[in-house]
Amino acid sequence: MNLLFHELLQKTREFTNGMNGVLKQHGIYSSQWTVLFIVEQRGEMSLTSIWKYLNVEAPTITRTVARLEQLGLLQRKKGDDLREKIVSLTEEGKKKFEEVKVTVSAYEDQFAKGLTEEEQEQLKGLLRKMKG
Repeated sequence: MNLLFHELLQKTREFTNGMNGVLKQHGIYSSQWTVLFIVEQRGEMSLTSIWKYLNVEAPTITRTVARLEQLGLLQRKKGDDLREKIVSLTEEGKKKFEEVKVTVSAYEDQFAKGLTEEEQEQLKGLLRKMKG
């Protein structure tokens, strides 16, 4: 048994719980923030592209996108293939993203304060080297 993975999972849980705590003031959860973040970063995306990128089940993304759509933060439209749905941020979603980004950045800075910039870059590099 490799304790590295136990530590990694524990830190992931700790980070996610803390993130949910700071996102509560914005009325969203970390899973919803993740979808907003990736759509903001990459622009319009198909539902399929989102769930494949995030490595989660399609129904999970469909529910998350539906909730963000109800909140007025995302919109769906038909793709070239009429079976596919394309997701993008609404104007309200763009504004909300900027507000939430400030909160998330502050939390990330606080969470990683024990690491130097160099250590953070090294950790990112090491995580990218791992294959699942």
